[in-house]
Amino acid sequence: MELSDEVLCQRVANRDEAAFDLLVERYQERAYRLAWSILRDAEEARDLSQEAFIRLYQAAESFGQRARFSTWFYRILVNLCLDHRRKHRRWRGVLVVDRSEDESETSLIERQPAPFQDPVEDLGKEQTMKVLWTAVDQLSPQQRAALLLQVQEELPTAEIANVLKCSEATVRVHLHRALSTLRKLMGK
Repeated sequence: MELSDEVLCQRVANRDEAAFDLLVERYQERAYRLAWSILRDAEEARDLSQEAFIRLYQAAESFGQRARFSTWFYRILVNLCLDHRRKHRRWRGVLVVDRSEDESETSLIERQPAPFQDPVEDLGKEQTMKVLWTAVDQLSPQQRAALLLQVQEELPTAEIANVLKCSEATVRVHLHRALSTLRKLMGK
């Protein structure tokens, strides 16, 4: 029988390493994906998703089960990411990162289309995704977080509100403004 995340978190509060390992295993990929989506930097996403797990371990006893575990954990992660963006906002215009150096040979190989796929169609999808991510990068951090929590993590508005520590109405405003901005930037 599989233990719930909430039960595992209670065990982590009692310093059960195996319970912590299970939570990390369950949430590691999602945490990284969410952090990367907010930060758009692989190394920072890796660092902050690991930091979120450290904070989970340290604060497990404060989890009062007033919300689902995933909501509580995503709040930790999103707050770390938003704080990181605020702290590093002033450096964005000064530092220019060459993304081509970050790509390894394996990542280039993995992006090669399978033999049965139409390369022209794949190129169109890739270009559309580049334009979309460029547009997403222009959203405010709160709009981006709300949108990613809804689209990638499929959280309902109430849980997004808990993660972002705002009202459901504010989440709906963030989502509406994010979608309006994306439509405008995408030319739709």
